[in-house]
Amino acid sequence: MADDTNRTAFVEIQGRMIETTGKIKQVQNQLRSKEAEKKRAFLTMEELKQVPDDTNVYKSIGRTFVLESKATLMNEQENKFKDSEASIISLQSSKEYLEKQMTEVENNFRELLQQDPGLARQIMSMNV
Repeated sequence: MADDTNRTAFVEIQGRMIETTGKIKQVQNQLRSKEAEKKRAFLTMEELKQVPDDTNVYKSIGRTFVLESKATLMNEQENKFKDSEASIISLQSSKEYLEKQMTEVENNFRELLQQDPGLARQIMSMNV
């Protein structure tokens, strides 16, 4: 009876570990995306600062270019930059939370294997 309980606990912990690992990878990808967006906005702002105020500036929308004022384009880039920073902060806190969950799952896994050495032997003898 205890053997079946340990096996079901192992399967549950394994599922949580896989799920948490997937979420961590997803958050890392989102972080990379937001950091790239932030960098693009920053570089665009830096280039726009060098342009005189009375210069025609075009904004790319897909394959179309639309005439915009420099001030409008600067405001859009500043908003993108700020939004990206806020998203990055939020994603980093999510990543920290998920990493704490992962260590908790790993500790549960170690505890289970210490309680049932037979289960540990069965896992080690499996062919991957």
